[in-house]
Amino acid sequence: MERLKRFQQSLLIVAGDEEQEEDFLGESSGSISLSPLQRLYGFAACLVAGFAFMLLSLLVFYRPIKFAVMFSFGNLLAIGSTAFLIGPVEQARMMIDPVRIYATAIYIGSVILALVCALAIHNKVLTLIAIIVEICALIWYSLSYIPFARRMVSELLISCCDTEI
Repeated sequence: MERLKRFQQSLLIVAGDEEQEEDFLGESSGSISLSPLQRLYGFAACLVAGFAFMLLSLLVFYRPIKFAVMFSFGNLLAIGSTAFLIGPVEQARMMIDPVRIYATAIYIGSVILALVCALAIHNKVLTLIAIIVEICALIWYSLSYIPFARRMVSELLISCCDTEI
């Protein structure tokens, strides 16, 4: 624990901010601040809870409405877990980065669409379609954090689907 505190202090010194410590929202003034260990605990708890919701949603797969709600909530928890590590402001900045803005918009739109189809419309077919789009959008969004992964997947899909007749 002491090593983590010294590492954080050395980062603050390198950044030129010896006296101020950033709080949870990434601002230097405020009363809420988390230690590095608390951030790791928050990240792990949200990630485990998100995966648990996603796995438990498979138990109610035959009920698409319950499945959509549990799966979407699990996805949001898993994506939101990284906010504990880098902060919610930085997470939002990274999500609206020009490289991944379209993937973010499609992902958030598909989560909202899945929840609307499940909770408001009560249509099982539309809910399943929205969940499939949500999964694809989550994969595409996640690939944006790996250098050249999107290009590799795109070229792989093109080569698999390209048939000469």
